[in-house]
Amino acid sequence: MTVHGRDLDGVARRGLMFVLSSPSGAGKTTLSRLLLERMPGLKMSVSVTTRPMRPGEIEGRDYLFVDNARFEEMVKRHELLEWAVVFENRYGTPRAPVEAALSAGEDVLFDIDWQGTQQLREKARADVVSVFILPPSAADLEKRLHSRAQDSQDVIRKRMGRASHEMSHWAEYDYIVINRDIDEAFAEVQSILKAERLKRERRVGLTTFVRSLQQQLES
Repeated sequence: MTVHGRDLDGVARRGLMFVLSSPSGAGKTTLSRLLLERMPGLKMSVSVTTRPMRPGEIEGRDYLFVDNARFEEMVKRHELLEWAVVFENRYGTPRAPVEAALSAGEDVLFDIDWQGTQQLREKARADVVSVFILPPSAADLEKRLHSRAQDSQDVIRKRMGRASHEMSHWAEYDYIVINRDIDEAFAEVQSILKAERLKRERRVGLTTFVRSLQQQLES
């Protein structure tokens, strides 16, 4: 476990970008919530979007809501790490807060699709860990979409139609988790994050730590 950019053993660490992708209804939103609740040192990336705010959403917590003109300006100024068009609306990740978090040793959680994941990987491959969440069956996916009661039947049909295309990109991800049971899926995703935090190349304080140990042994 890591808090404020240091492991419990005191070794400094650079943060990582932890990406969860899935077709709508496969469980990434629930898994993201559980990770944020149970994994200290992890913060959510807040995307900008041109879509209208939904009931219950809060500006700055769920999304940063902008118009098309502002979004275009952010793209032209290279203020976004990644962006994509989903169901005729634009979504993107502001660059500055993510880069600041990584430098401070904080991990940033992304709920984005395969297009955004590709762009992140192109810009910062060493900092990206990607996980694709699969449903156990098409019937289960459709059942989950209906149970959310958020979308019309027409939107659900579009999401089901898009799911096959999204899943065709599964092999581009570092890890695959099949969400048959949310507790088991969370345990798997949590294990991935814990292991990635311990990667030698991310623990930037190891060189200093090892040199200190050597000096102690040689004195």
